[in-house]
Amino acid sequence: MTTPLSAPLEVGFDYTRSLGPVFGRFVNGLRERRIEGVRGSDGRVHVPPVEYDPVTAAPLTDFVPVSDEGTVVSWSWMAEPLEGQPLSRPFAWALIKLDGADTPMLHAVDAGSPGGIRTGDRVRVRWADNPVGHIRDIAYFVPLGAPDGEAPEPPPAAPREEGAPVSIMITPVHLHYQHSASPEESRYLQGLAEGKLIGQRCPACEKVYIPPRGACPTDGVPTAEEVELPDTGIVTTFCIVNVPFLGQRIKPPYVAAYILLDGADIPFLHLVLGCEASEVRMGMRVRAAWKPREQWWTSLENISHFEPTGEPDAPYESFAHHL
Repeated sequence: MTTPLSAPLEVGFDYTRSLGPVFGRFVNGLRERRIEGVRGSDGRVHVPPVEYDPVTAAPLTDFVPVSDEGTVVSWSWMAEPLEGQPLSRPFAWALIKLDGADTPMLHAVDAGSPGGIRTGDRVRVRWADNPVGHIRDIAYFVPLGAPDGEAPEPPPAAPREEGAPVSIMITPVHLHYQHSASPEESRYLQGLAEGKLIGQRCPACEKVYIPPRGACPTDGVPTAEEVELPDTGIVTTFCIVNVPFLGQRIKPPYVAAYILLDGADIPFLHLVLGCEASEVRMGMRVRAAWKPREQWWTSLENISHFEPTGEPDAPYESFAHHL
């Protein structure tokens, strides 16, 4: 029996947000170590500010300064902080209603221990040493009465340059986890390391799935029979990518297409190169272009792309039920 494969996996990107006039004013205020909310039609002051009134949906423009002190509304203890969180030591996530605000904001409280924080506690902002115009300019909150809570204010932040407000906020987002493949997926991945495309057949409906699944989604029975498939197939549907984006490896335009391998009953997504993007079409016959053998590992990336074979197109009826 194949030993399931397991490997660390990281998914990450820089989330980039255009701030606009409302949230832009908020973060530019943080840059100067001041906090502003916005007043709604019902008189409530929202912090952080919202762009549109929750009651009337009208744009909001009545900005209101609030205090950097507030009250803990509720909290949850973070015993093992994760990478990128406000503190590297245990802390509390808390909803904090700042004085002058009517809605609470979520932030970290450096409480020391779970016994160091309670609902109703008074807390105060601990400002970042070098504010830049970001929610992280509030480093965290500290309980009033704690040593840090009674510490003197840091020196005022340097005023921003006239005409150069912060208009973009970038927040790195990363997810680290250990991915364990199923036995069926592991056999498929190990086959790729050998230059093979291995699917599995349902004993009831006889559909062949690649990548394989532990059970047929149609019949609910295990798909135990392995089927080695050729590296040729047809394009079912496709998309021409014309827009550049961060981390893009290929210069647009290029084609991302669903490839239905000969003998398979489900297509998978891959690149189609080797011709002009405008020449790709449904039913086009394609063949896998494998990377050099020394670059193979347990990944579909062993196939660099698919390219046209020059054979006649497959008739639509032959793949109409596999779209």
